[in-house]
Amino acid sequence: MKPTGYTLDATFAALADPTRRAILARLAAGDASVTELAEPFDMSQPAVSKHLKVLERAGLISRSRQAQRRPRRLEPRPLAEATDWIERYRRVWEGNYKRLDAVLQELKTKQKKTIDALLHEVKPKPNKKRRTR
Repeated sequence: MKPTGYTLDATFAALADPTRRAILARLAAGDASVTELAEPFDMSQPAVSKHLKVLERAGLISRSRQAQRRPRRLEPRPLAEATDWIERYRRVWEGNYKRLDAVLQELKTKQKKTIDALLHEVKPKPNKKRRTR
């Protein structure tokens, strides 16, 4: 079994390429042959095959055999592991943002109080006129 770090490294490296992400999106709709996967791309079938090999090494896809056909299939486990890893950091950053929001709100409240106090000091006081008789 490969160490988790390697799996994540291979997953993220495979996902770094837009062509490979497009292939995965296509496979999310169902199994497909190399010819079917190559169809929307302006590249040779061998170039698409190289992308498929990267995806296979990362464990993101697998191939089966149906007579002469060898369709590729999306494998969800590596994506689930990557999602779990990202989710841990999302929760950390969400907590950081919540704390930052609280600090900013506190600063806004203090600033408003300071401005209100300064305005109160500067506000002209009504002159009390002496009554003359």
